[in-house]
Parts: sequence; C-alpha cells; structure tokens
Amino acid sequence: MKPAPPSSVIFDLDTKVLTVYGQQEEARVGYNPKKRGRPSYQPLLCFEGKTGDIWEGVYLSGDIHPAPHTIDLLERSILKLPSGIREIRIRGDSAFYDHTIVEFLQEVSAFYAIVARITKPIQHCFGGLRYEEVSPGVWVSEFEYKPWRWKTAQRFIVVRRLLPENPSWQLSLFQMRGYTYQVMVTNLSLKPLNLWRFYNQRATGELIIRELLEAYSLGKIPSRDWASNQAYFHLVLFAYNLINWFKRLCLPAGWQHLNLQTIRNRLFSVPGQLIRPQGRPTLSLPNSYPYSKTFMQILRNINKFVY
Repeated sequence: MKPAPPSSVIFDLDTKVLTVYGQQEEARVGYNPKKRGRPSYQPLLCFEGKTGDIWEGVYLSGDIHPAPHTIDLLERSILKLPSGIREIRIRGDSAFYDHTIVEFLQEVSAFYAIVARITKPIQHCFGGLRYEEVSPGVWVSEFEYKPWRWKTAQRFIVVRRLLPENPSWQLSLFQMRGYTYQVMVTNLSLKPLNLWRFYNQRATGELIIRELLEAYSLGKIPSRDWASNQAYFHLVLFAYNLINWFKRLCLPAGWQHLNLQTIRNRLFSVPGQLIRPQGRPTLSLPNSYPYSKTFMQILRNINKFVY
C-alpha cells in the first residue's frame, strides 16, 4: 500500500566543502575551513526534512557563492511537488542568509528559518532586548530589523546561552560577555523556542551528509574531468535515494533508521542457497541467520511493487 501524499513539505538546504588533492578541472580555492588555501568542490543539496530524500543537488566549484544556484535548486524542487502540497518550509544555515533567497521564498509563499550572519548592526540589538529564560541557561528574544539591501524588515529570533567552560562545538557561534548567540531570520509565526526547536531538527541533514561521505563515497573525486565528476556526484545521490526509498517502503519500521553498512550486513551479505525441491526454485537461508523472518517479509514487500 503506497503512503498517502503529504500536505506539507520541509526542504533543508546544505552545502559541503570537498577538498581536492590534484589538478581536477573546475576545482578552485574558496571557503575551506579545514584545508585553507586548498582547491575544492562544493556540493549543494536540498533534502526533504521528513523523509531524508534528496530532491535536488548541484556540483559547484569551491569559489562559487551558493545563493544564485540555491534559487534554481529550489525552483526545480518546488516543481516536483505533488499538487496537494499546501505548505513549504525551508531551513538553512548561514550560507543561505541572502536577501535574494529570502525574496524568492516570499514570492513563492514559502516559510523559512535561516541562520543569520551576526553583523555589527545585529550585535547592537542584543543589549536592548528583553530575554525570556525558557530552560536553565537558555534565553530567547526577538526583534525586527531591515538589513542593508533587503527590501523589507524581517523578524529575527535570538537564542542566548551561557558559554560553557569548555565551548567545544559552540566555538562556531557568536560569543559576547559570557554568552553564545544564535540568530535566525524567519517569517514563521512560531514562538522563539518552538522556532529554535524546529530549526534544530535540521541536524538530520548533517547525518545524511556524513552517510553520503562515508557509505556512498561522496567525497571521492574519481576523475580529473569536470563532467565525469559531476556525473559521479549525481549517481551517488541516485544511489542514496534508491536505498532511502527501499528502507521506507520495504523495511519494517524498526529497521528504517539503519545506515547502509548495517543494512548490507543484515540483508545483502547473507549467505544463501538456491535449491529446487520438487522442481520449484527456493531460497534457503542458514539456520543460524537471526533475521530470516524479516528477510522473507522484506521480499514479500518488494514483490508488492513488482507485481
């Protein structure tokens, strides 16, 4: 039984720097926080936040700003939506904090929550805000502000947290007077705390990129030829989507969160024997195989789509 089409969709935008070691075509020096000065490629991806499906992807040189390509990416993604979709929500980090992207989203009546770059004018707003403590060590507030070159004023949400003694991952956030700050621009009517929680659900996209890099070898640069590397990139995305659809449509609910390596070990690397009792071809699984019932159920689920 095919799942009913959704009435809303969440698109998560993300980009990744792939450092290049060699003389590959179109590999150029751009923003590369881990290997400064090294040329790179820059995959730009659009995930569906609920299913994890990759709706669109584009392979860019490392020195290209993602904003113009993001609009094209979103246009293609929106064109693929079924007719029953009534609400589109977009989440993105600070790489997508750009007035052209926000203006496009407003034109297509999409909702957005995008991390803002904390410029000097935004910093000046922090001191005059009234903060509400929503959990120990976490305060939220909001303000309205029209950034330079933006057509209209925007709603900004501020999340302030105490700076821990060992900041670790929070070093990427803006720090001031013992606090870290995260700011998001949005047109959603959610309360600040709920908006922050909604945005943080985007973390699944980081797990997907890690899976693409580790299990699907997205970081591999197979050729010096630009067109060949682009083709490889799109084959990786296609392979990921095939497995993701297989997990969602054919695997039991308790298995749908498994990564590719675990699925390979449990299903694809199982020894079996094709026997013909009474002339009928039959797959025989080892007696010690602990997932034999699940394996056969998965085969039955596959057959529903084949026949």
